[in-house]
Amino acid sequence: MQQMTALLRQKYIPGDNMRVEILNAPIDCLSMDQCIYRVAELIKAGGAHRVITLNPEILYRAVQFDHSLLELINRADLVTADGEGIVWAGRVAGTPFPERVTGIDLMLCLVERAAAEGWKIYLLGAAPGVAEEAAGKLANRFPKLQVAGTLHGYFKPDEEVSIVQSIKQKAPQLLFVALGAPAQEKWIDRHIEDIGQVVAIGVGGSFDVISGRVGRAPQWMRKLKIEWLGRLISEPSRWRRILVLPKFAWLVLKTYRFGQK
Repeated sequence: MQQMTALLRQKYIPGDNMRVEILNAPIDCLSMDQCIYRVAELIKAGGAHRVITLNPEILYRAVQFDHSLLELINRADLVTADGEGIVWAGRVAGTPFPERVTGIDLMLCLVERAAAEGWKIYLLGAAPGVAEEAAGKLANRFPKLQVAGTLHGYFKPDEEVSIVQSIKQKAPQLLFVALGAPAQEKWIDRHIEDIGQVVAIGVGGSFDVISGRVGRAPQWMRKLKIEWLGRLISEPSRWRRILVLPKFAWLVLKTYRFGQK
């Protein structure tokens, strides 16, 4: 019975009512299992598809300063609640999310599914050597995984056309882009139609963690929902980005609790 319940949950097809708006940005109210199934359906459907793992910093920037980024988010085929701030905002707005779906966790789950399904993956981004190291770690973890290719993120603008053509020729079903947000989302948006048959996902610093070059916050911090603090401790230069969180929280409260726009 438990196995049947898990199978039904994994294969649950969310309807249109599973997408809600937080500060005019669409976010899918899906669990990790449901997100994996949605991506599998996108791959099966063919065509070019965008997945965004949305955190408070990017949403605040999109709403307050960069409306082209907000339009980009609205074009995405799947938008997950990445960040406890987004999950909290959902509760405040009266549209709670089932769980947090982070970029790195979604990537690892999709890579596991890719190994089982025979999907090819491509890793683009991070410092020279990091994507290759991350791909090697993933291949060791999932022996059946097919890695179509890797490339660092230190390329010049005039190299992008040839990079896009190379990715297209290698025909991955999943393209993971680690150029930092929102640069990675904008890169995907500019080039995905030329790449064609692919599901592309921005995954931030995931390659650094998977390769072992950067440690992830310990499990106890993740359970206490303070992974952001662990990242701040390991990367003190992030302090300016952390300052966005109280601004985001005030914007959410002002909009949904106090009725101000």
